[in-house]
Amino acid sequence: MSHGIDSDRRDPAFDPAESGDLPVILPVEDSLDLHTFAARDIPDVVRDYLEACVERGFREIRLIHGRGTGAQRRVVRSILGTHPFVEGFSDAPPERGGWGATVVRLREGPDVPPNDQQ
Repeated sequence: MSHGIDSDRRDPAFDPAESGDLPVILPVEDSLDLHTFAARDIPDVVRDYLEACVERGFREIRLIHGRGTGAQRRVVRSILGTHPFVEGFSDAPPERGGWGATVVRLREGPDVPPNDQQ
């Protein structure tokens, strides 16, 4: 089963016993709050979200990973640093989450080779 944006992403109140384990389809917008996903799903969610955003023509998105211990931020940035759709990334400005969110600049198309990022 895919762990993509259009697969089985669930909110914390989701009860598969009551729903028959139906997938929840999330709209693709210019930001994604990762707090609602299980930590083990974050890498697949981020990769699928990047692909969906490029397909829809977004050039800048925001991933909200929270401040906490920094673990989610490190996971997100390790993916962004090697992903071929990513042109660059940085902390969000204070009014958009500061270091609890990452602003990502996307390439125009999925066929662009990877860029060295740091």
